[in-house]
Amino acid sequence: MGATIPLGIMGYQGQVIEQVEHDAECGIVRISCRRDRRVTPIAAGIGRCGGVHRLKRRWVSDLPLMGQACEVEIEYAEVFISPSVVRVEQLPFVDPTRRVTKRYALLISGLCRHMSISAVARHTGLRWNTVKSIDKDYLAETIKPVAPQTLEGIRYLGVDEVARAKGQDYLTLVYDLSPGADCGRILWIKEGRTAAVLSEFFDALTKECAAGIEAVAMDMGAAYICATMTSLPSAAIVFDRFHIMQMFSKVIRDCRRAEFKSAKILGDLTGEASIKGSLYLLLGNRDNLKSSDQQRLDQLLEQNEPLNKIYTLKEQLQALWRQPATPADMTIRLLDWCGMAEAAKITGLSKFVKTLRSHQSGICAWAEHPISSARLEAGNVSIALLRRRARGFRDTEYLKLKIYQTNTPDTPSILFPKLSRKRTVEKR
Repeated sequence: MGATIPLGIMGYQGQVIEQVEHDAECGIVRISCRRDRRVTPIAAGIGRCGGVHRLKRRWVSDLPLMGQACEVEIEYAEVFISPSVVRVEQLPFVDPTRRVTKRYALLISGLCRHMSISAVARHTGLRWNTVKSIDKDYLAETIKPVAPQTLEGIRYLGVDEVARAKGQDYLTLVYDLSPGADCGRILWIKEGRTAAVLSEFFDALTKECAAGIEAVAMDMGAAYICATMTSLPSAAIVFDRFHIMQMFSKVIRDCRRAEFKSAKILGDLTGEASIKGSLYLLLGNRDNLKSSDQQRLDQLLEQNEPLNKIYTLKEQLQALWRQPATPADMTIRLLDWCGMAEAAKITGLSKFVKTLRSHQSGICAWAEHPISSARLEAGNVSIALLRRRARGFRDTEYLKLKIYQTNTPDTPSILFPKLSRKRTVEKR
């Protein structure tokens, strides 16, 4: 006994299913359709109704049907608008230039969000270039970057660079750090990390939006500082704690390495054993360590005076951002810390102190504008995962779209939509 599949389930609006064939040898379900003559043709791109100039047919791929590949032969019209204007008919379920349905493109793009293109190509049986083209076209259609000219109500910005590939190949990213639901969204992506690149974004802002920006969070790169001071003279520059503590972590690494070499030269086996494998103890916070690790850290600091000094300085430096204060008070505490660090006479610390003194205004601006670049660093981790999964990007525009995609919520699965909890029970 046969069964008829309702056309509404298949979703081929404007088509009438004429035949369904199953090629068991190839594992393909082929569906043949004809155009519904009752539907008025609409020209794609311009949205105008017209007459049927002529009918044409083509094959498109659709979602797998019961574990079988699905190919659909559709019939569409060339729409006559005027003697000089003839357009392809606009169909709701497939784009004129694609050979896959919109829902299949949604599935492929969803897979590309979590898998490499090569893996998706093997999984779907499509060519690598086809998968990439489908994903790129879908992202270009669904993701619309915000134009800087339309921005308004921005209080805080975050600026950072991310490597597109190995070498001096970078992208500049601008984030919205203003409090609210949009905090952390990507506003702008551009190739390069020069002052001219960032100035291009600032110059595109309206005067009202630029005047309302209170502070910009960034690292200590001279190019971004110059661009911000030139284009946004009234905005404060805030150097985030993450970058400062990252710089200090390098000082701790150098000090620990020097102490380990010194103990090895002197033949101090006890000191050498205590220093070995202790890097995570020195870099981490004491509260996050297990009790056994805390005891080991205390023994290391008791035995090694330079490491004890630099660990104490690290704890005091972190306290600068924990205590609420005005920029003036924070500046005083920062200069006091610099004095103690210089008195410690630890190799490599004087250069770090010099950097803090030259950037003290941006560091202490945090007291007035407590913004953090944690969202930026989280975004950089996602971008690094993108590059690692794809093993690099040659297409910069495609990379930009993928970065914007990391900032958008994941689309619901086309194969496993959320079912309603209320299920209808068939009466028997």
